[in-house]
Amino acid sequence: MPRAEGLTGRAEGLTPKLSGTSKRRIPVSQPGMADPHQLFDDTSSAQSRGYGAQRAPGDLGYPAASATPQAAFLADPVSNMAMAYGSSLAAQGKELVDKNIDRFIPVTKLKYYFAVDTMYVGRKLGLLFFPYLHQDWEVQYQQDTPVAPRFDVNAPDLYIPAMAFITYVLVAGLALGTQDRFSPDLLGLQASSALAWLTLEVLAILLSLYLVTVNTDLTTIDLVAFLGYKYVGMIGGVLMGLLFGKIGYYLVLGWCCVSIFVFMIRTLRLKILAEAAAEGVPVREARNQLRMYLTMAVAAAQPLLMYWLTFHLVR
Repeated sequence: MPRAEGLTGRAEGLTPKLSGTSKRRIPVSQPGMADPHQLFDDTSSAQSRGYGAQRAPGDLGYPAASATPQAAFLADPVSNMAMAYGSSLAAQGKELVDKNIDRFIPVTKLKYYFAVDTMYVGRKLGLLFFPYLHQDWEVQYQQDTPVAPRFDVNAPDLYIPAMAFITYVLVAGLALGTQDRFSPDLLGLQASSALAWLTLEVLAILLSLYLVTVNTDLTTIDLVAFLGYKYVGMIGGVLMGLLFGKIGYYLVLGWCCVSIFVFMIRTLRLKILAEAAAEGVPVREARNQLRMYLTMAVAAAQPLLMYWLTFHLVR
């Protein structure tokens, strides 16, 4: 039939094309060559061969640790001798510093002034605010050595003055902040001025004691402790001023000024006039009167400085 013959011819015409297509060769990847259809090279086998090369027989598969230069240096006997010599020098230097450190920083004395506890701090604060109720102002001694402050409320300490000074600076910053006047420079000026006045007080008292020729056991650290107690009253005055205004400030500060005046009179009187009382010198003797005037001047300076360092903080 003509139609069947036409289909047979078309099939015969397509047969060479299909056979040509089947004869096309697909490249076969050879060992050691990358697959042409692969986008990235496979390096896992190379890495595994590299890691395998680093393993030593009998180990757990980790790289063998090589000797470091530091270990080789320490193995040298010369370096060992140098290290031993350096250690001995360091030990001798530490011993020398421990022996002579008291010449520059009285560490032993400072430990005494910080030997306080909670009960002592509470009793001392009560004594600063209400000195009128206290009767015995003598400092207790044990074998010519004053007992630690935690055993005697009359003994001077540095813990309360140091904490009061830091608290005073913080309260001053709070007061300045409530008035929109706070700045780091102004707060630093407040702290440095308070510290400068304290230094001037100590130097003035030491010079006065030298001019009056007073032989007393009152040390420089004792003066710093006694003069630093005024910061407690200054804190109370500023806080009451922030809470209740000018009226609260003047009432509390006035009470604290009178209290610190009485406290300083009764404390320094035993320190400055102790020699005259021991020698039986009459009270009206000229040099003894100078000592009394000096005691009064030191006590009277405390309320003035308390007002001077706090009046501008309350508005």
